[in-house]
Amino acid sequence: MRLPGRGLVAAVASAVVLAAAGYAGVTWWAGSRAAPAAKFQVVVGDGVAGPLDMVRVPGGEFLMGSDHKLAQANEKPAHTARVKAFWMDRHHVTNAQFRQFTEATGYVSTAERKPEWETIAPQVPAGTPRPPDSALIAGGMVFTGTTAPVPDYRDYSRWWSYVPGADWKHPRGPGSSIEGLDDHPVVQVSFEDAQAYAKWAGKRLPTEAEWEFAARGGLSQATYAWGDDFAPGNQQMANVWQGQQAATFPVVSPKAGGALGTSRVGTFPTNGYGLSDMTGNAWQWVADWYRADQFARVVQSGQAQVDPTGPESSWDPADPGVPVGAPKRVTRGGSFLCNEAFCMSYRPSARRGTDPYTSMSHLGFRLVMDDSAWAARSASRGGKGDGA
Repeated sequence: MRLPGRGLVAAVASAVVLAAAGYAGVTWWAGSRAAPAAKFQVVVGDGVAGPLDMVRVPGGEFLMGSDHKLAQANEKPAHTARVKAFWMDRHHVTNAQFRQFTEATGYVSTAERKPEWETIAPQVPAGTPRPPDSALIAGGMVFTGTTAPVPDYRDYSRWWSYVPGADWKHPRGPGSSIEGLDDHPVVQVSFEDAQAYAKWAGKRLPTEAEWEFAARGGLSQATYAWGDDFAPGNQQMANVWQGQQAATFPVVSPKAGGALGTSRVGTFPTNGYGLSDMTGNAWQWVADWYRADQFARVVQSGQAQVDPTGPESSWDPADPGVPVGAPKRVTRGGSFLCNEAFCMSYRPSARRGTDPYTSMSHLGFRLVMDDSAWAARSASRGGKGDGA
C-alpha cells in the first residue's frame, strides 16, 4: 500500500493543474519461533523502578526486514542489526494523553494550522505554481471509503479525501469527535506533532530498527507480531480490515457509519514484550528518514548495523507525482485499514514513507526512552522517578 501524501499536497496540486521497574511477572519465550531459546519476563515500569507504563525492550541482535514471499521490495533484504535495550510505551499515545499535552502547553497541531507553502513545495513537481493563500486551509486526510468495489487500487483518491477542519479532536472532519475515545490512539498527528509531544514528555520517537525489534516481540522472522498464523485458533489478533469489516476494501457501509476506525488500546493480545497494537489499529511515526532502498544499501555497505539511525535523506521513486527526494519519514505498523487485497502492512517488516507534515485519520505514534534519560529523570526527582 502506498500511503497517500499530505492531502493538501494532492488537493493543491490538482487545483493548480485544473485551474492552471515495577515489574510484571508474565513469562514469554524469546528466540526462534520454532525453538524458543530462553525465557524472559515482561517488564513494565511503575514510575519508580522504571518509567510509568513503559515496557522494557531488552535489545539484542535480530534479522531486520524480510525476504518472505509477502515482503515488498523496500523490506528486502533481511539483514542483521543490533539495538541496545530501551523502554517503549506499552501502547499508542492516546487521545487523553495528547489532550493533556495540549492543555499543558497550548500546542496547536499541524492540522489545526494554516499550511505553509514552503512545506508543500518539496512534495509537488518542480515548477508547480504557488497557490493563492485562500487555498491553504487547515485540515487533514480522511479515509472516506467507497460505496462499491473499485476496479483497481492505483488511485487512492477514490477513498481518501482532504477534509478542512479534520484534526486530532475531529479525526474524520468537523462533524466527528473523540468524545468517549480517550483510550483510543490519537490520530491526525504529524511527525512534527509527535516530536513536540516527545520533547514535552521527555521521550523520543523510536528508530526504525528499535521499532521493528520491539514489534517482533522476540520472534525471529515471524510473518506477524504474534507468529505465522494470521488468526491462531480463529482469534483476531489486531485491528485490521479483515475480521473487522464485512465488505471488501475500500467499501464501507454508510448505514454503519463507514469504517470502524481505531479500537481502544489494549483490546487485542500483546506481543512477547508486552506491547499492544504494534501492528494494526494506527500507523506509527518513527524517527528515520525513509529510503525505499535503505536495506539494500546497508547490506551493500558491509557495515555493521549497531543502533542504526537510518539514512541522511529521503528517496522514494514509487510515489507518482511526488519528487523522488521529497522529505519523508518512516511509518510502521499498518492500521485498521490494512487488508489482504491492498495492504498487508500489519507485518513487522512492512515500512512506508510519509510526508512529515501529513495528518491522517489512521496515523499516530508511540515513544521510547533510553536508560540514561530515565536515570536523569529519576535523579532530578530525588530517585522517585515519575512517582515524585
